Amino acid sequence: MHLAVSLNIASEPGQSGLDFAGIVDIARQAEAAGVDMLVISDAASDGRPSNSPFEATTLVAALATVTERIGLVASASTLMHQPYNLARRFASLDIISQGRAGWSATLAQSPREAANFSRPEGFAPDDFRRRAQEFIGIVRGLWQGWDRDALLFDKGAGRFHDPGKMHLLDHKGEFFSVRGPLNVARSPQDAPLMVMSGLTPADLDFAAGVADIMLINAPTPGTAKAAGDDLQRRALAAGRGPGALKVLVDPGPGTDAVPLDDRFLREGCDGLNLVLRPGLSASKDFAERVLPWLQRRPAGRSVRSATLRGRLGLGAGGEQ
Repeated sequence: MHLAVSLNIASEPGQSGLDFAGIVDIARQAEAAGVDMLVISDAASDGRPSNSPFEATTLVAALATVTERIGLVASASTLMHQPYNLARRFASLDIISQGRAGWSATLAQSPREAANFSRPEGFAPDDFRRRAQEFIGIVRGLWQGWDRDALLFDKGAGRFHDPGKMHLLDHKGEFFSVRGPLNVARSPQDAPLMVMSGLTPADLDFAAGVADIMLINAPTPGTAKAAGDDLQRRALAAGRGPGALKVLVDPGPGTDAVPLDDRFLREGCDGLNLVLRPGLSASKDFAERVLPWLQRRPAGRSVRSATLRGRLGLGAGGEQ
């Protein structure tokens, strides 16, 4: 059974947020306890102004230098970035972390974000959905712009790369025009991990066709199995192979995690996503509730691998 810990670094009203040392402490303890990945978000879920001390992808770059094995996943909105810059950023994060990076692709539209990025009126819901799907398709395509052995760095022969192993994206769509390729090397994982959560029913077919990990809310093992089976059917209908999509269940803050492991495992769930409360209470939650349970779990349930994809039993990231 795979394990993720979700940490929102935005603080609760009237509270101070976690400082960098506190976040590092959670990441290192989670790594030592065998957690597969830490999923970091930096925005309040209820639309309040963000009062997080760091931007999530910048934080992941720093955490990569003080951890060795745990996967590091950062949230990033399709409203706040251009696809080329975001693809480049996550490819760089994957190189810095030596194959441990992932993107939590938020598809929900935030009016506050839109107002800060030249769209005070936001997007119509259908327009936003089409734009987000086009955005994600571009990012995934850019991650495949270089074959693994395309960069030669042959100074003597004056050959930086093999032109036959460089692939222009040349995308011209409804919302974006992107030529490619990226001006960074191919990701150690072929592509950083793609994580999705909090989706509407209208997003499920698309997400099941592109996500590596889906984080879902499910109050019981039975509802988790039904939701997971539905997502797997959608993934197969999208032409993906068995095991290409992993579904992790989010029990939610305040849930007693101790009995969940065996219950969800018996129902065929791929794993659990343990959600910590925002702000300083996250550190207390982790130390008092989550860490003791993690330390009591049998070892060896995750695949030992240098990359996050390998750890989660996922194939290379070149699948389109």
